[in-house]
Amino acid sequence: MTVLPDLDVPVVGAPMAGGVSSPLLVAAVCDAGGLGMLAAGYRTPEQLATDLVHVRDLTDRPFGVNLFVPRPVDRARHEKAVADYRAALAPEAARLGVEPGTPSWGDTDHWADKVLLVETFRPAVVSCTFGVPDREVVERWQAAGCEVHVTATSPQEAAAAEAAGADVLVLQGQEAGGHRGLHDPEADPVAIDHLGLLEVVSPTTTLPLVAAGGVTTPGDVRRAVAAGATAVQVGTALLLATESGASRTYRAALRDPGLSERVTTRAFSGRVAGALRNRFVDRFGAVAPPAFPVVDQVSRPVRAAAAAAGDVHGIHVWAGSGWRACQDRPAGEIVQDLAP
Repeated sequence: MTVLPDLDVPVVGAPMAGGVSSPLLVAAVCDAGGLGMLAAGYRTPEQLATDLVHVRDLTDRPFGVNLFVPRPVDRARHEKAVADYRAALAPEAARLGVEPGTPSWGDTDHWADKVLLVETFRPAVVSCTFGVPDREVVERWQAAGCEVHVTATSPQEAAAAEAAGADVLVLQGQEAGGHRGLHDPEADPVAIDHLGLLEVVSPTTTLPLVAAGGVTTPGDVRRAVAAGATAVQVGTALLLATESGASRTYRAALRDPGLSERVTTRAFSGRVAGALRNRFVDRFGAVAPPAFPVVDQVSRPVRAAAAAAGDVHGIHVWAGSGWRACQDRPAGEIVQDLAP
């Protein structure tokens, strides 16, 4: 038995890293009857602990936290390409008055510390993206009382997640905004939407399935549930919510009529991600190597400076296929209106 059937609304708030999934947003989703998810990605263990405490202070309902599963980057193979990418970014960085970031080749996003932190804080749910945690880690979390969700973008990844002991599979289709949860960051994603994933994965498992990718309307929710999903995961639908941590520039970009095309690109982080096409995508998409997270580390100061300057063409504008349906209103209203 998982927490999903007990939700008043079958909606999971996607864990959007980089500050978007603020504790306020997580709590608002929970209080509306859904399952709010904190994003641990890019946060230090100390910051994550503060976020966990903050959410507990804001709501007494179950919530979850999402971790990035680290994967070593082949430095010997990618170092020159990363250096070339950094050099290509230099003029843009200079225009904004900053330096490109410096790669940290051994970065694990504090994985071991965060695994222990989750075990200690025992949120109702812990989810993983970018890979499958070792069975030993999964069992530690389960022994602490946490339910384990794992993101999959293909039937093969779903099978690997189930084999590791996952309690729930989050099936992320190609309509998703932000990073695709590919277990192999260098692979090209399978061209399949969340309904297609439900169709091929449902007959192979008895685990509950969460459909993710471009879900922004009640009709999307109804179709996913009818196709076998226990719940849906929404991120783009919450980007403009009152409680969202999206920056002012990000919010402006989502409303900018000049940003009218959604693409998938490695331009910002080295991982394939769904974003609105802007100048950064056009200039750097072809030179960004598949070396996450070091490409993200190199571009991050440049993107932060662009955000501070209000430059919608210098930031990542993560967006799912339904981004035009984003609404600037309280998250609780958005979640409740998604109820099928």
